[in-house]
Amino acid sequence: MEWTTNLLQLPLLCGGIFILAGLIQYCFTPKKINSLYGYRTSGSMQSPERWEFAQKYSAIELIKGGGILIVLAMIPLIWPSLKNGEFVTSMALVLLFVFILIYRTEKALKKKFADNPK
Repeated sequence: MEWTTNLLQLPLLCGGIFILAGLIQYCFTPKKINSLYGYRTSGSMQSPERWEFAQKYSAIELIKGGGILIVLAMIPLIWPSLKNGEFVTSMALVLLFVFILIYRTEKALKKKFADNPK
């Protein structure tokens, strides 16, 4: 099989990177709020409690999402008619995952800290 024509080559690569990044973020969680490393949004940077929760939650979501992307990348091996595809489709799948990650983490932050906005 020629990997350059695989519809989901990019999700396979990104899935592995997301799992690795999630494991690193989970094991080496940034302790202090910073603008360099970790899950950095205005919602997560409002307090140390929010920061800590967002780091662990987003790391777990990264690992799960990376696994899903890897599974999706294997579909062309099972369903050969999907082997040839476009880069745009692969990129859209990865970007969709990123948007879902942000949405789910922000939703979890709002739910957990609903009674304590700051």
